[in-house]
Amino acid sequence: MFKLDHCNMKKLHTLMAGIMTLAFASCTKFEALDFAANKPESIALQEDIDAYPALKTYINRTAHPNFKFGAALSLSDYVNKGVMYRLANKNFDEIVLGYEMKHGAVVQANGTLALDNVSKLLATAKESGTTVYGHTLCWHANQNATYLKGLIAPDILSSTGPGWDLITAADFETDAATNFQSNANAVLSYTAVGEGANGVGRALKINNASVRANDWEAQFFLKFSPAAVLGERYILKMDVKADVAASYSTQAHVTPGAYKHWDFFGTISATPTWTTYTKEITITADMATCGAIAFNLGKTATNYYFDNITLTKYNATGSIQTREKTPEQKKTLITNALDKWMSGMLEVSKNYVKAWDVVNEPMDDGKPYELKTGVGKTLAGDEFYWQDYMGKDYAVTAFQLARKYGNATDILFINDYNLEYNLDKCKGIIAYVNYIESKGAKVDGIGTQMHIDINSDKTKIADMFKLLAASGKLIKISELDIGLGGIKTANATKEHYQAQAEMYKYVIDKYFELIPAAQRYGITLWSPLDSPANSSWRAGEPIGIWNLQYVRKLAYSYVAEAIKTNMK
Repeated sequence: MFKLDHCNMKKLHTLMAGIMTLAFASCTKFEALDFAANKPESIALQEDIDAYPALKTYINRTAHPNFKFGAALSLSDYVNKGVMYRLANKNFDEIVLGYEMKHGAVVQANGTLALDNVSKLLATAKESGTTVYGHTLCWHANQNATYLKGLIAPDILSSTGPGWDLITAADFETDAATNFQSNANAVLSYTAVGEGANGVGRALKINNASVRANDWEAQFFLKFSPAAVLGERYILKMDVKADVAASYSTQAHVTPGAYKHWDFFGTISATPTWTTYTKEITITADMATCGAIAFNLGKTATNYYFDNITLTKYNATGSIQTREKTPEQKKTLITNALDKWMSGMLEVSKNYVKAWDVVNEPMDDGKPYELKTGVGKTLAGDEFYWQDYMGKDYAVTAFQLARKYGNATDILFINDYNLEYNLDKCKGIIAYVNYIESKGAKVDGIGTQMHIDINSDKTKIADMFKLLAASGKLIKISELDIGLGGIKTANATKEHYQAQAEMYKYVIDKYFELIPAAQRYGITLWSPLDSPANSSWRAGEPIGIWNLQYVRKLAYSYVAEAIKTNMK
């Protein structure tokens, strides 16, 4: 039997008092405090952005069955099936590689093509149902320039005795002006075939329209390399004539226009009948370091003609001699190299790639109605200008080869940048497309890259779209990214990102407003993510619609709204 002693009774009374206190407390009415916390604006905004569906879900496939919304990325990002692979497949119809389908990535030192990576990419894309856009077949950058230059390097000739080495030559049978040029008053053209020296081939025709105060105001230049060295012996030989009897002096220039000495290869007399001019000289101190002969044509208003120019140098040692390939030989070799490259790339790609940038960035920025050239420039290791050897028709050949080796229904583009910045360049590329087609090749579309920023001129953007629409060609925004006017990610503000979002929407809205539906190929974002600080492209700039942590930016929602509005 349990017995309560004094100590236990005291404990029991204490316990009962506690229970009664709790009982009375539990009967007291609970009143909630009137308190609320507002969600931070930045979090609410990000939740709104994150709530948008994937971008390509906004495309009405019934109304816009052929429209492609694309993104550029690297081959490894895609085939490794990481975050970029999932992001691309979820949001975009089409992918394009920034580098790995270009000449420099594929063509090896011996000219063979390493295409296994391309095949792997195409298989991965096919598996996911994402199309691949081909970029690019004929460009001046990202080329295996070492291999291409090796093809046209001078022939090495073994010799047991002294002799004359050919330094440079020009017969003017092609338009490749690699070793000659003129100033503005000496206007260059070519005669018809059959009007060259002795009735053979073509000749160079130079017009000096009026008598100048100084003979050097109209100049023609023959360039050569290496530069002349003190004591060397040279022979200049060429066929010359003029519409009226004329004589003209020569000067020694370091480079064209960089005058050094008043005499180089004497004074030349020309008559309306072809004659051969030959002059041997020994290089003096006044002539040393020069690499250009200037012909001073300003004293007589007439047409001058040059043909079969050769410049040779005496080789006293006779150990090894070289012979420069002729322009026609170089053209043939480079055309064959383009054929080999394009046939190999198209053969492995044609079953899955149905659209290509065939020719990339052809137009010159300073002379927007003319082609770019590498002549007179210090070229990067991966630069090679096909047009300098194949002439103005290089793109004609490229489009013909793409038709030959690809699919009959492939969509073939010409692509360039700054068309919204320089409207003359936009007009120039349209004119070049017309020229290409006048030569029998077919161009399906024009790509405008649009690497722009928040300060880009919106009026010019609209004017560019109007010009492109009037061409009647398919139009693609091929490489869209939008920077903050040079502002790096670390310094970007809320206002910068607002302006960026608005510019993305403006570009897309204007594309749909001004490009007719039948001419809209699509839009490709060149940098979906912001650019890392170590990138070779717009380093450290927040140009994408996702940041580097794959978080959607405000621009994502504006792009989504633009697609949603325009693709109903």
